[in-house]
Amino acid sequence: MRRMFRTGHGWVAEMDRALLRAISAFPGGHHDTFFRRLSASANKGKLWIGVAAAAALVPGRMRRAAVHGLLAQGVASAVTNLAFKTVLPRTRPLPEHLPVFRFVHPQPTSSSMPSGHSASAVAFALGAGMVQPVLGAAIAPVAAGVAYSRVHTGAHWPSDVLFGSAIGAAAALVTKRWWPVRPPFPPTSRTWVEAAKLPQGEGLSIAVNTLGGSFTEETATALREVFPLAHITTIGPDDDVAEQVETAATRPGIRALGVWGGDGSVGTAAAAAVEHGLPLLVLAGGTLNHFARDAGTPSVREAAAAAGEGTAALADVGVVEVERGLADDPERVELLMLNTASIGLYPNLVRRRDQLQPALGRPLAGVIAMFRTFAVEKPITLLVDGKRHKLWIMYLGRGRYYPRDHAPLLRPLLDDGMLDIRMITADESFARLRMLWSVLTGTVGTSRVTHLREAARVRIETGSGPMVLAVDGETIPGVRVAEFGLKRRALMYYSPREAD
Repeated sequence: MRRMFRTGHGWVAEMDRALLRAISAFPGGHHDTFFRRLSASANKGKLWIGVAAAAALVPGRMRRAAVHGLLAQGVASAVTNLAFKTVLPRTRPLPEHLPVFRFVHPQPTSSSMPSGHSASAVAFALGAGMVQPVLGAAIAPVAAGVAYSRVHTGAHWPSDVLFGSAIGAAAALVTKRWWPVRPPFPPTSRTWVEAAKLPQGEGLSIAVNTLGGSFTEETATALREVFPLAHITTIGPDDDVAEQVETAATRPGIRALGVWGGDGSVGTAAAAAVEHGLPLLVLAGGTLNHFARDAGTPSVREAAAAAGEGTAALADVGVVEVERGLADDPERVELLMLNTASIGLYPNLVRRRDQLQPALGRPLAGVIAMFRTFAVEKPITLLVDGKRHKLWIMYLGRGRYYPRDHAPLLRPLLDDGMLDIRMITADESFARLRMLWSVLTGTVGTSRVTHLREAARVRIETGSGPMVLAVDGETIPGVRVAEFGLKRRALMYYSPREAD
């Protein structure tokens, strides 16, 4: 094939000449100027970048279509220009093959085979159309016009255009699963119960961790204004959080326990609420506020409304039984898990992501953080329910989180009776390369290195030395065994009705 294209012999070359003769017989007119300008507008992908920029102004599927179109175009352009134009050198049409007034000037000097303009045009149109068919249908005639213009202006032979178009279609298909559109999250659902009504905080005891989030004197003043009848226990830097929460939970005459602080403080308060049979009012006072967000109380306003109306729901709680210390004399500790636990590189990944997020935004920061983490760090060996794994990350969520990939964000149901278990393993051959490739293409969730499952119980043992376990943001070093289970609907928490 390479010799056929280079020498200009064979049935392909004869077909090209026949088609070019037919096109050259067209009379001249304004269409010559149109195709010349259309062809020039697509130089270096400028036309498709412009279309993508316009489509990106419309959020949702249109914006995703623009991104996928550019992704497919980039792959098609790279394959065409860096690979095929090198291995398939071919002379472009000569001036005698077309009327001089139609011939592009200056003619490109790279190999004629295949057409990069055609590859980019078809890749963008088909790639965008796979996500948003309306956009694909609108630009398909433009893409076809660009492809034809390369023959009309003498820049390519017809077979160059056909081959380039095939490359573009292949690029769109290959990248179809890259950075897929996430399916919609299921609706929020609650198991509603009636709890004590706390008008102005009457009967409410609030533990306030002054180290949580962005505590200020204004915060304390605002809490007293919203809950003037509540008892407020302030936890200072030198205080034991668990002791102070226990003091707040056992104050005489209270009907509910409140907590202001981060997820660690909320977990401690949840354990006290479960032990003493009290409903929990979560006041978002941390950095991430996972449970407050899932409970529908991301601000004091929503929390106060739920407490005043006595609207509450039930949540499962996770129980973590930990063995740490020396193997022949282990220390056994039982912890409550309200949100998540993680082992391996996940804490480092989150730290890098949080550092980059202010400048880059969460999605791009997450990609770069994952790439850096998996490029330089090593997996650990664990026994998961008796099966040995080399793991980059093991993540356990109390309840199903969405999306169902490597980056869980939301938990619509808090009492589904499940542990959400996600493992990114290094058991497979070329594990690091597989991991880095899936990060770059946004396919971690569907990669062979990612394993998603659900269970009501899971046991984790170290394969060598002790591990560091993070539970609701609190790290526990020296862990040798961790067993995770559930207490079904053990926690009552205040939540506004509109959260459902």
